[in-house]
Amino acid sequence: MKYEKIIKGTFIDRPNRFIALVEVDGEAVKAHVKNTGRCRELLVPGAAVYLEDFEGRMGDRKMRYSLVGVEKNVPAGKLLVNMDSQAPNKVVGEALADGAIRLEGMDRLTEIRAEKTFGQSRFDFFVEDSKGSSAYIEVKGVTLENDGIVRFPDAPTERGVKHINELVSAMEAGHRAYIIFVIQMGGMKEFRPNDDTHRAFGDALRSAAAAGVKVLAFGCSVTEDSLCIAEPVKVNLGE
Repeated sequence: MKYEKIIKGTFIDRPNRFIALVEVDGEAVKAHVKNTGRCRELLVPGAAVYLEDFEGRMGDRKMRYSLVGVEKNVPAGKLLVNMDSQAPNKVVGEALADGAIRLEGMDRLTEIRAEKTFGQSRFDFFVEDSKGSSAYIEVKGVTLENDGIVRFPDAPTERGVKHINELVSAMEAGHRAYIIFVIQMGGMKEFRPNDDTHRAFGDALRSAAAAGVKVLAFGCSVTEDSLCIAEPVKVNLGE
């Protein structure tokens, strides 16, 4: 996926989870934060950020800018992280359609449908293959990184636990089930559930995997104005 117009700024502050104060060309401006997670390790004063500029195409928007990326200081230098929470679904949809993501146990996909309800949950994708197999897919974006290890979630998510349990129910009803963690950066070594932040999520993920839900993680190729699925990343579910 590509953004239409990206400009660079400097992060100042985040007065609430929806708004960031950013310096652009020497002026402090407000930007919509397209990620309601904590992102405390990313949005630090002085960090270089990337904003999508909606000048000339505002529509019903109240703010001209949306914050979609940030440079994180790491031992090797700078790590470019996409933090647009809408981007993971878009890149997974593209990757399913062009075959960059192949689902274990399924043939060529003949139908890819977004936002499909099962039980009490609305999953990100419902797919069918050429042999008639069907599957529900839940997508999670990952931005929390430390020394090449990425974790999810960065805050407790009861909704995430509910989705995992509902995936198990979908599988028990005869569908396949997958959860895909989209790591919104490149070069990562391993994905792990963040048990320190939300042990119940990690336990639900391990239980689902034991029941047959496939847990996948993919790194991304990230530029200032684009994001696409890249390499598979090792999944370590821990205990």
